[in-house]
Amino acid sequence: CGTIITMGVVYFVLRIIDGMASFYMAYTGHVMGAAIETDMRQDAFAHLQKLSDNYFNNTKVGQIMSRITSDLFDVTEFAHHCPEEFFIAFLKAAVSFVILARINALLTVIIFVLIPVMAVSCSYFNLQVRKAFKRQRNHIGELNARIEDSLLGNKVVRAFANEDVELGKFTDDNQKFLEIKRQTYKYMAAFQNTIRIFDGLMYVVVIVAGGIFMIRGLISPADLVAYTMYVTTLLATIRRIIEFAEQFQRGMTGIERFTELMDANIDIFDEEGAVPLHDVDGQIAFRHVSFEYPDDHTPVLSDINITIKPGEKVALVGPSGGGKTTLCNLIPRFYDPTEGEILIDGQNIRRVTLQSLRSSVGVVQQDVYLFSGSVYENIAYGRPGASHEEVIRAAKLAGAHEFIESLKDGYDTYVGERGVKLSGGQKQRLFIVLALIPDPQVLFLDELTTGLDTKARRSVWKSLQELKSRGLTIFLTSHFMDEVEELCDRIGILKNGEFAFCG
Repeated sequence: CGTIITMGVVYFVLRIIDGMASFYMAYTGHVMGAAIETDMRQDAFAHLQKLSDNYFNNTKVGQIMSRITSDLFDVTEFAHHCPEEFFIAFLKAAVSFVILARINALLTVIIFVLIPVMAVSCSYFNLQVRKAFKRQRNHIGELNARIEDSLLGNKVVRAFANEDVELGKFTDDNQKFLEIKRQTYKYMAAFQNTIRIFDGLMYVVVIVAGGIFMIRGLISPADLVAYTMYVTTLLATIRRIIEFAEQFQRGMTGIERFTELMDANIDIFDEEGAVPLHDVDGQIAFRHVSFEYPDDHTPVLSDINITIKPGEKVALVGPSGGGKTTLCNLIPRFYDPTEGEILIDGQNIRRVTLQSLRSSVGVVQQDVYLFSGSVYENIAYGRPGASHEEVIRAAKLAGAHEFIESLKDGYDTYVGERGVKLSGGQKQRLFIVLALIPDPQVLFLDELTTGLDTKARRSVWKSLQELKSRGLTIFLTSHFMDEVEELCDRIGILKNGEFAFCG
């Protein structure tokens, strides 16, 4: 009686230890996977910040979002369960092999010879499953991109009463995704069925070969029964690996897509020996600058030679598509020239740090983007930690203070996602304030008057006239020469990628 009670107590203690071990393994494993996911997402986002405009011009945001969210979640589960499952499977297989070999070595060799044959037979379907999962992930990105495009352009959709058109496009993409998943599950079913066939084959081999061995006296009936039980344990281990196969393939697909993102080339970077740009006077020089986009090699600029003196205001006039915006984008190194060099105060901008270059150059782009938040938060974005007084001073300098004060909550007015609660002109004027708050010595204004009414234009021009007395170098683009004649010291014409000053 005492022995039975002792065994019961020991068993209960072992169950407690097993429960504690299982808790530790589940908790620590998932936390480890989550930590890996967090680090990978951090690395991916940091890498995205270093990529050039060319990458984002050719990659859909939906694809990027898919890679740094759902793909990495699958990596979390993979990172946790993969080592655990393979370690346990290896341990069980090794122990089973030792025990089975001690019962009957020849029968064990026959059984284990079938395992490599099974692995080779399943490799085709295994490869197809991984390819199918990758197609799934790619199409999820496309689906996300379709949804994003439709939602952001919802006003255009409604303006043309194209709700049914958008629904039709989404239905096509959604059905295509279903077809991809159908193919995935077909290969998975084939993979699992192949495993089951070999599972049954092993049982047949054990029964047939074991029966023959027993008749010939090579194995006893008791040993054959024990052998069959241990083979069942081995096959249960193989089945567990099969069940894990889907999660394994999802994780490997997530890792592959993460690697593709991290392998994207960083085109714009600080060159070795780059130095900070200090005490900028504002002299800008283009020396035989030519440019073509790297993806399609379409020539945009050809042998541009311009010298802008410190404090000078220069306007660049020309038709749409003439290269004005591209020329502006070369200064802060959103792109690098294909040929030639650009100098600021005699220093090649490739040999100065990006952070110091972009801090010294204020840029107001044609396509204005405001972040979700208040007016104050958007202005202060240009100079983190800026005081309220500094924000107001920059707003007054840009002639935007009065219209900001006239908003519902003044500087605390919520602008909405992408600034949708403001008019186009208001957004552009806010962005001018954003460009001025870091107190740059050089200011680039791309199509400054786009979206502004006559009153707003006059206010901005007046502000820019006041900036001239501060010695600020201003370089702006426009479609119309008469608009910039009174403001600028010199006017140049850019047409078909070629530049020449007037007069």
